[in-house]
Amino acid sequence: MPEPEVFENLVIGSGEGGKYLAWHLASMGQKSAVVERRWIGGSCPNVNCLPSKNEIWSAGVAHLVHRAAEFGVETGPVSVDMPRVRQRKREMVDGLIAMHLEKYRANGAELIMGEGRFVGRKSLEVRLNAGGTRTLTAPRIFLDIGTHATIPAVPGLAESQPLTNIEALDLDRVPGHLVVLGGGYVGLEFAQAYRRFGSEVTVVEHGSQLLGREDDDVADEVRQLLEAGGVKVRVSTDVLDVRGRSGDKLTLHLRTPNGEAPIDATDILVAAGRTPNTSGIGLEAAGVEVTERGYIKVDDQLRTTAADVWAIGECAGSPQFTHASYDDFRVIRDNLAGKTRTTAGRVVPYCLFTDPPLARVGLSEREARTQGIGVRIAKMATAAVLRTRTTGEREGFMKALVSADGDAVLGFAMIGSDAGEVMAIVQTAMLAGLPYTGLRDAIFTHPTMAEGLNALFASVPDRVSQ
Repeated sequence: MPEPEVFENLVIGSGEGGKYLAWHLASMGQKSAVVERRWIGGSCPNVNCLPSKNEIWSAGVAHLVHRAAEFGVETGPVSVDMPRVRQRKREMVDGLIAMHLEKYRANGAELIMGEGRFVGRKSLEVRLNAGGTRTLTAPRIFLDIGTHATIPAVPGLAESQPLTNIEALDLDRVPGHLVVLGGGYVGLEFAQAYRRFGSEVTVVEHGSQLLGREDDDVADEVRQLLEAGGVKVRVSTDVLDVRGRSGDKLTLHLRTPNGEAPIDATDILVAAGRTPNTSGIGLEAAGVEVTERGYIKVDDQLRTTAADVWAIGECAGSPQFTHASYDDFRVIRDNLAGKTRTTAGRVVPYCLFTDPPLARVGLSEREARTQGIGVRIAKMATAAVLRTRTTGEREGFMKALVSADGDAVLGFAMIGSDAGEVMAIVQTAMLAGLPYTGLRDAIFTHPTMAEGLNALFASVPDRVSQ
């Protein structure tokens, strides 16, 4: 074996947290390299967050044009050009890749395209995409290797060559009938988008509701919105087997609450969870242990079981959001600089980018009940916000959880126009320790969706007398 090339820092995977860490360390003059097998910048700018929202926006435009008459606008025949939808997405991705490459050039971190495997505690052998191998070593190693779509062990499913989020974002056609396996965030975003592009869409969910971690009223509202848009939803339903090939002709045999039934389709999209990319890369040689589910074991400073090896993002079991991975970078960065920072107690928000979107931060009603935390609940229809009179976007509701014996805001959920932006206001108040009365009494611009926070928090029930 040739002598390994020596770096000060090796980052395996170029996802959000890993790339920012590499750029940061390289900008400090430390010799740093990033090993990436395929996606420059990670999955978010290539096959996940940004490309999916790009195509979701195109689907939203198609939907709005179909509704133009509601707003007094006359249009001619409307059709969806999926090759152009895909090209718009690809142009965005190309621009993002160019931006990332410029970042690497600017700060001096080396980007090595290839697949890495540990051959020793701090030694990595990289099979280069361009051919050949390199052996690298560094005293500090950071793992940001991400996850991939899980394909359930359903007879015939893998053989049908189903779509995952990657393939679904590269279609140049509108599926005739798309069956989405999984009622979580990824599945529902694609379900609504492809329905708006013109597909017949059926969502099949094993659990008793969509969005299994959400409160019942939230899940029910999202289901009603999807069904109103023509998406068919089957909950408490299992796929027994699949026959045929995705992209052509398929038959799925289902077990439903009413018995077994077949369903014919042209395409299957699997959105049934994620599996960490931790197998087959020699983690045992590096002394890095994983959990029973394959995620890398870390402490609250993201240190693994091996000295001077850290893990970042989804592979470490962090919330599966780009913004959580970015915060993982900040946790490691600060600890390397001698400033104690942990992942404990983080307030991590998230959004489901359906139309209208769902946004949530902090405790849900279900979580509060499970944890035995007393709360006062305020809830208000989005239609009560005057802004919706001007836009016609009146679906959904706002819901806030306030401490039962204090004034702290413990959680917030919203389904409605601009939900993510309104949620960010509540999150900021939570981070600042602002009592709910601060949002109740704040002067928000009229007419905006944020103005609804006044009325929502004015409806918080009084404390129960002891």
